[in-house]
Amino acid sequence: MKNLITLLAVTILFSCQNSAQSKKAHESIINAKPIEVPLENGKARAYFASGCFWCVEAVYESVKGVEESISGYSGGHSNNPTYEASNTGRTGHAEAVEIIYDPNVVSFETLVDVYFASQNPTQVNGQGPDKGSQYRSILFYQNETQKQIILKKKVALAKKLNATIAAEVYPFQKFWVAEDYHQNYERLHPNHPYIQRISIPRLNRFKSQFPKELLREGH
Repeated sequence: MKNLITLLAVTILFSCQNSAQSKKAHESIINAKPIEVPLENGKARAYFASGCFWCVEAVYESVKGVEESISGYSGGHSNNPTYEASNTGRTGHAEAVEIIYDPNVVSFETLVDVYFASQNPTQVNGQGPDKGSQYRSILFYQNETQKQIILKKKVALAKKLNATIAAEVYPFQKFWVAEDYHQNYERLHPNHPYIQRISIPRLNRFKSQFPKELLREGH
């Protein structure tokens, strides 16, 4: 009995220490100075997390002005995250996308509109059947202008829906590109059961309500 009590006490101690460390790591992330990614060949980059990156990648690539959407991980405290590690929920990272876009064709503000229009904005820690902190919603800002755009739209949406918006707002720090087999997954695996049941319906719901003039033809 004495040994059992000692073991329980040690377990609680380590649990409290891990919780404190996790809280400290999270605070350091959300309070960090944002890193601004410079234009490259006239193209800008934006970062969003909104559930499974297979779904989000396809959504953004349906928008005019978006050159490419890359699947990866962001928002966490570990280096070189992998799909397996991210799925444990212990890295702090969420599945995210890097959007490479032409700012002369599509604005960051419109990309934020795409973000909110393509998800359930009130679902906490996940989208659809994908649940866990690795699927949580995060919008990343690189400067004060982007931060204010995000916050303004988040407040307006909360008022419109009369609900709490689940998406978190983080200063961008680093994006880790996911494994090769995750890239362009919907396009390369159109008959995959998940793509058929979840990704394609999510894409079609978004396209049905977003202004047609902002979408690519035939996508």
